[in-house]
Amino acid sequence: MNTPTMWKPPLLWRAAQLVARLVVGALARLEVTGDVPVPLRRGPLILAANHISPFDPVVLAAACRARGVAPRFMATGGLFRAPVLGGLMRRAGHLRVDRGTAAVHRALDAAADAVAAGSVVLVYPEGRIGLDPGMWPERGKTGAARLALACGAPIVPVAQWGSHEVLPYRAPKGMLRGLARSLWRRPVIRVRFGDPLDLHDLDRGTPGAARIGTDRITDAITAALVPLRPDEPDRPRHVDPGRPIDTSRSHRRRPPG
Repeated sequence: MNTPTMWKPPLLWRAAQLVARLVVGALARLEVTGDVPVPLRRGPLILAANHISPFDPVVLAAACRARGVAPRFMATGGLFRAPVLGGLMRRAGHLRVDRGTAAVHRALDAAADAVAAGSVVLVYPEGRIGLDPGMWPERGKTGAARLALACGAPIVPVAQWGSHEVLPYRAPKGMLRGLARSLWRRPVIRVRFGDPLDLHDLDRGTPGAARIGTDRITDAITAALVPLRPDEPDRPRHVDPGRPIDTSRSHRRRPPG
């Protein structure tokens, strides 16, 4: 029987993570807390992060480098269609998600294959930059939970706070002003890796299992986010006037414990 080939992060992606760390360091002060257990750093593993800004991928690439992890991002298909960036994304091993099309289901299969090959895959359970008025994690899509149920890999929740002060929601509109402000003020960006979570008690064939798993993931991300914004418990201090508000997917936060 042939042993499956384990995926190894390309040198290109390792180098890009170093560049990300330098970019974040120039624009902000990055604080990374929590950790990824050493046995999980090379996968198989799913990282599930909140999504608050177009700058998030750069921040998470830098934070993951600080913890010795090189995740494969599940990213919108528009990035892969870009003339130069698309080719680099494919060479780095990232996974394309064509939202709103029938092909979105193939993305989940590709992610499951990637995890089975020993990859660390990073997903945004919300499926978009969150529009909750308090910038707390929204009620997630079920893709991350279905991925975990399909492959049995553990999930590490990742919370981030502060990247919304670097790039506005409507970037590239307002991008230059945001970058200039960050260069001057260098806001603090905090990233926290939470405790591993598994959904082994859920049966993927049981109706509602993916929804239950999704809510658990969202609760875990929220719990990791709470200590990152102790002085902003309800609404953020930094308000982006171009950011729309949508309460239709608000997630009811459960009290800790």
